[in-house]
Amino acid sequence: MAMIKGGCLCGAVRYEITGALGVTGHCHCSTCRRSHGAAFATWATVEPVQFRWTSGADEITEFDSSPGLKRCFCRRCGSPLAITESDGVHGIVLGTVDGDPGVRPLAHMFVGSKAPWHEIADDLPQFDEWPPGMEP
Repeated sequence: MAMIKGGCLCGAVRYEITGALGVTGHCHCSTCRRSHGAAFATWATVEPVQFRWTSGADEITEFDSSPGLKRCFCRRCGSPLAITESDGVHGIVLGTVDGDPGVRPLAHMFVGSKAPWHEIADDLPQFDEWPPGMEP
């Protein structure tokens, strides 16, 4: 299996994943929209034991965004990178992956709070909250 690599905009922070990415989806919740400055954020789950920061770990800052969850950003360029729980990284921002991540989004979630100016124009299923089987 090929290693998945990625990092931030300025290149200060890099990571690698030694397994396949898991469930992937577009999140339209207000927290994701605000943290990404976009209509939605695309996330992929990852097994914490398969993830490691390869450079720039000292450039990562964390924000407690939800109970038990922290969002990781590069303190230099502000790129959102990952989400952590107490045992490590559980999700990565798909846009930070180098090349083809090998997965595709399965659904739009939290469309009940999506940006009113954004129209979803694909055929992926839409859920007002967590889709069945995608709950954290």
